[in-house]
Amino acid sequence: MISMTITPKFGDIDGLGHVNNTVMPQWFEHARNGVYRAFNPEMKFENWNLILAHFEFDFIEQIHYGKDVEVRSWISRIGNSSFEVYQEAWQDDTLSTKGKTVLVHFDFATKKSVRIPDDIRTLLEKHLLEK
Repeated sequence: MISMTITPKFGDIDGLGHVNNTVMPQWFEHARNGVYRAFNPEMKFENWNLILAHFEFDFIEQIHYGKDVEVRSWISRIGNSSFEVYQEAWQDDTLSTKGKTVLVHFDFATKKSVRIPDDIRTLLEKHLLEK
């Protein structure tokens, strides 16, 4: 598991007084930085080799301003060229949001997916979700 703490900022709050649902994709993406580094350790755009193919979220409880949120990330599936990241957002020991993102190892020059190298696969396996 990869864990990241996020402090909601004032601009994340909507008129109903909770973190707006449009903020969660940004938080989950930010929390995937540890996964991105497995593919691109220096996080340089000219070396970028992942594309997002799909994401989905379930909103379970509201997240409020003034309290930190822990985003937990696991690898839930590893395929030939793609993999799935499962994530949860927790505030006050309460699961508030969960989601899945499918990422594809991608060659932008050829515009084709490429096999995930064994060394990167080994890094991803360290964060596999226990079922």
